[in-house]
Amino acid sequence: QVQLVESGGGLVQPGGSLRLSCAASGSIFGINVMGWYRQAPGKQRELVASITSGGSTNYADSVKGRFTISRDNAKNTVTLQMNSLKPEDTAIYYCHVSTVWGPFWGQGTQVSVSS
Repeated sequence: QVQLVESGGGLVQPGGSLRLSCAASGSIFGINVMGWYRQAPGKQRELVASITSGGSTNYADSVKGRFTISRDNAKNTVTLQMNSLKPEDTAIYYCHVSTVWGPFWGQGTQVSVSS
């Protein structure tokens, strides 16, 4: 089993920045891909960004150039730096890891972008 603890959500004005962090514990040696998903009210959960253990990244088109995902394999953390935030980025953001035992999810953290 893998436990995920997220931090860093909040309320920010359009154009602002937030940084989300996720720390993994438990059977961490089985983790392959780490990433972030988000779910806005009335919408399906969608991939925001992901990163492999080797550092290869993947981003949703809507966040390319604004968000940056990074990973510290030694500390078992994944971070999402979000810049130039827009109201449409408002959602609950979930940390996600893919492991040899299957996927695991964090509890979610609210990101709200509003003036």
